[in-house]
Amino acid sequence: MLKEQVINVIKKYNLIENGDKIVVGVSGGPDSICLINLLYDIQNAKEIEFKIYVCHINHMIRIEAKDDEEFVKNYCEKKKIPFFSKHANIEELTKKLKIGTEEAGRKVRYEFFEEILKKEKANKIATAHTKNDNVETVLMNIIRGAGTAGLKGIEAKRENKYIKPLIEISRKEIEEYCKENKLNPRYDKTNDENIYTRNKVRNILIPLIEEKFNPNIVETIDRLSNLASKENEYLEKVTKETYERLLIKEEKKEIILNLKEFNKEDEVIKSRIILYTIKRLFGSTKGIEKIHIDDIIKLCKTNIGNKYLTPNKNIKIAINKGKMFYFVTQNSQTT
Repeated sequence: MLKEQVINVIKKYNLIENGDKIVVGVSGGPDSICLINLLYDIQNAKEIEFKIYVCHINHMIRIEAKDDEEFVKNYCEKKKIPFFSKHANIEELTKKLKIGTEEAGRKVRYEFFEEILKKEKANKIATAHTKNDNVETVLMNIIRGAGTAGLKGIEAKRENKYIKPLIEISRKEIEEYCKENKLNPRYDKTNDENIYTRNKVRNILIPLIEEKFNPNIVETIDRLSNLASKENEYLEKVTKETYERLLIKEEKKEIILNLKEFNKEDEVIKSRIILYTIKRLFGSTKGIEKIHIDDIIKLCKTNIGNKYLTPNKNIKIAINKGKMFYFVTQNSQTT
């Protein structure tokens, strides 16, 4: 049964513990309605003591959006699950922020999840990402030219806060579960429109690979993802240990590392140290590309005189007297 499979995933990754208060993102589609129904049943079985709160975003894009909202609201009322909804004009937001529709939608969703998390003093956010979503993400990362870290796909748990209880469950299993339990989920017709990269991967690329090359490609890539995730965990551990050994000083707007010791490291670890250090300063490595990392490593190797690089407007990396300096620049918005 799917319930037992999900309980196994929860235990395997330690996703839910006694006393947790979990904000659950529910659109009303098969994946999310399956997730909330399973969590509700697991909660009532009292094997794990936790509370759930449903968040729904009306993106105001489709005519059916209001019906989706009512569907989720009615479901929650029947189950006596706290329900929170928000209307967000995603099309206006995309124009205002000059970002894509998918990115704008994700931004609004997670901001709302965080808002309810704080309001209800919850500690975790659950989303309905599935095994298929993970495989699509890995393929998209490969297409975009991501590094080996991109092969790990979607993590079951991130920052001990964001959890994906369905990450080892296939879309086919979810659809069967919805049918067996008469959940009658809502269907987003835009998922059939091949205007977004993910939809193209889902509707065109994966079916083509299944037909022409490997009928079990979803399982194959999911195994690759799991292996890459384990290897990445190990490399992250090594990176953290190396960073702590190289660290000379760490402050809010400046980090100094031992240049001589940095240069002794393998290039794989050097790259990860650079990204790890930048993330400690900014909380993100957005905008830092391979060409920037290569330039920084080259700068450190030459080590002649006072030299520096500015991979983006927020950060300056300099070498001087055997030290490697990471600065927050004056242009940065970081406080």
